[in-house]
Amino acid sequence: MLELNRVRKVFGDNAAVKGITLRFEPGQMVGVIGRSGAGKSTLLRLINRLIPASGGEILFEGKPVTGLTGSELRAWRARCAMIFQQFNLVGRLDVLTNVMIGRIGTAATLPVMFKHFSKTDRSLAAAALERLDLLPQALQRADTLSGGQQQRVAIARALIQQPSIILADEPIASLDPRNARLVMDALRRINEEDGMTVICNLHTLDAARAYCDRIVGMAHGELVFDGKPEELTSAVIEQIYGGDDEEQAIDEKLTSTIAARKWTPPVPAKLQPAQAAI
Repeated sequence: MLELNRVRKVFGDNAAVKGITLRFEPGQMVGVIGRSGAGKSTLLRLINRLIPASGGEILFEGKPVTGLTGSELRAWRARCAMIFQQFNLVGRLDVLTNVMIGRIGTAATLPVMFKHFSKTDRSLAAAALERLDLLPQALQRADTLSGGQQQRVAIARALIQQPSIILADEPIASLDPRNARLVMDALRRINEEDGMTVICNLHTLDAARAYCDRIVGMAHGELVFDGKPEELTSAVIEQIYGGDDEEQAIDEKLTSTIAARKWTPPVPAKLQPAQAAI
């Protein structure tokens, strides 16, 4: 279980996160929604320890992570993989190497950068790419891929960290409708097939309603909603989005798929090495 107890973050005179208390059970698919500046990205960065908290405590499986340093901090970031809006790939490197960078938390940096990979790690990377329909692009430069493909490479990189939690910070904000669906489909499959906790910042209601079992709403750094998608009333939506009309908060990229979307949980299957490594 991941627990946040009265967590806050202050930048100068600005309180970006104001005493948030949340608990995330293993295997949940959680959407964090709110307007720009609501504190969503700051919250995920606090969990991953990319930035230090100004107060409060973050616990995972009962152990504090807010004070971790050195190798223990690197190990936590490996268990709590982060996916960013802008992909954070190395464009001049091939797809396989970008995925293998995810092993830096458990392997030495220089061998990874010089493509000195173990057979096991190669197999794990190949398996992750195959899961995301990207194995044919394994030796292609990352900067030649489409935005949606690059985001799926970033997901593969997170997968080979073999994490307990995936944090996705606005993963579809810069994508076209088709690629937005592919990326969200991939995250949902990982959540269901691996039983992995996925916490995903989403700017819009539509994606959260379509893909998430639980929604957390933030406004002005505060927690204003925590519940199921069907519990999002007009009054709650107004509180989250500050009086905006609900339609303005809906992502038209995904609207056409919501009504027909019905998930059939697959048989759980953990990430396994591919039979033939690259």
